[in-house]
Amino acid sequence: MNPVAKAVVLAAWAAALSSLSGAENQSSGSTYGVQITQLDDRLRVDISGQLFTEYFFKDVPRPYCYPLIGPGELPMTRDYPMKSPPGEEHDHKHHRSLWFAHGLINGVDFWSEDKDFGKTVHEGFSEIASGRDSGVIRSSNKWVTVEGKVVCTDDRAVRFYTPANPNERMLDFEITIHASHGQVTFGDTKEGMMAVRLAETMRLKHKSGPGKGHIINSAGVRDDDTWGKRADWCDYYGPVQDKIVGLAIFDHPKNPRHPTWWHVRDYGLFAANPFGAHDFEKKSDKTAGNLVLAAGDNVTFKYRFYLHEGDEKQAKVANKYADYIKAVK
Repeated sequence: MNPVAKAVVLAAWAAALSSLSGAENQSSGSTYGVQITQLDDRLRVDISGQLFTEYFFKDVPRPYCYPLIGPGELPMTRDYPMKSPPGEEHDHKHHRSLWFAHGLINGVDFWSEDKDFGKTVHEGFSEIASGRDSGVIRSSNKWVTVEGKVVCTDDRAVRFYTPANPNERMLDFEITIHASHGQVTFGDTKEGMMAVRLAETMRLKHKSGPGKGHIINSAGVRDDDTWGKRADWCDYYGPVQDKIVGLAIFDHPKNPRHPTWWHVRDYGLFAANPFGAHDFEKKSDKTAGNLVLAAGDNVTFKYRFYLHEGDEKQAKVANKYADYIKAVK
């Protein structure tokens, strides 16, 4: 075969392969996977072409994820204070969808947004990675008093997964807090720590009376009785747009004081808190739950958020927790 004919044949083969590849990509969905896009003040996280959440990091009291879009493209966290739609309670302005904070660190309130509260200030990203099976955001932050003093620093990673099942969503949150500027004391208070504020329609109770939501933990304790109890996991489920959906938080076995206490309220606040012993167990010693890091030390916390359809049995929450502790060491 002469060189010209050979070149024509090779070009034809290349065109055919390109066409086949394009058809395969189109049929499988070119938007499959986790795509993270950096904007001026936040990172947008899309899963298989649909918005899952946005990670806000600029000019905020602390980084947070909002919204959380669950199965069926349903919004599973409250809009306030990011928005003010009708029908939502405007309480607790610091309940920003999904966040990590604590109410007493070296005597400073890093939980609320009241007078003289501390802020968690974003310093930079070390990794922003999209992927077919998962995507990850890695960042560093400093915890700063109203006077500008740095109390501690953290490195955190938020990993988002492409779901194997369209009826679920999943993210992992891991944070290491460093006593980088001297001793750090996590004080004993119920106000913390790994937290989410759920959609209003999922509440266990409303001001007007009972709601349609329910709470259950890994020990089988239900509804109001789950507050202040220790458990491997806790699940909060209820209706959103007439469909039952739920969110479970998993406490990793290597976390300090596992199984954690749960600061989970009938109005939709849902938080894992390992530092509230005197509040949760009615101890007279208000320092009973303190945890002290010596200067230069650090502590790591790991959690998984599992968004699902149905109640905890339909969603097989206990099985999903078992999968988590096998997969994340």
